Amino acid sequence: MRKAAKSRKTNETMIEISCNLDDPSLVDIQTGIGFFDHMLEAFARHGRIGLVVNAKGDLHIDSHHTVEDVGIVLGQLVREALGDKHGITRYGSAYVPMDDALGFVALDISGRPFLHFDAVFDNPKLGQFDSELVREFFQAFAFQSGTTLHARVLYGVNTHHKIEALFKALGRALAIAITIDPNIKGVNSTKGMLE
Repeated sequence: MRKAAKSRKTNETMIEISCNLDDPSLVDIQTGIGFFDHMLEAFARHGRIGLVVNAKGDLHIDSHHTVEDVGIVLGQLVREALGDKHGITRYGSAYVPMDDALGFVALDISGRPFLHFDAVFDNPKLGQFDSELVREFFQAFAFQSGTTLHARVLYGVNTHHKIEALFKALGRALAIAITIDPNIKGVNSTKGMLE
């Protein structure tokens, strides 16, 4: 099975995460940020991956360090769990409607990190979660996983719906990209490697 686990401790956060790309049966998210827990669970369920997150951060300051550091560690784990990337589809994309909002994510597990993020959130805060942290999470995940990632909210009014559409779209696009295709011999690249 393609799985990995990691702990990361700084003066700002203590993050422990395990992920299993082939067994979605265990999803348990505890970050101390209710809305972020909800988004990570949506990502994992729609990505069909197992994900256990235990994060403790300096929430008395704000949620920034916790959200960003979870993105960092999760990106590292996905990269590690994919190993040599032999046989993976590599590309994935998904549109996700969430009531009034439509989110879109396209990604390439290329080894070349990049983020294009196009979303406007009118509500600056959902619970303890600052809406601007969505971009921080996506950036940390993209750069640590070595993924070219494009994320966009095409339209919508409700900030919760917009953000949830993006997290679900990220999960669904990742599920496609990490799927092993028996017709792919080695890595899906003319270079013969994905680095």
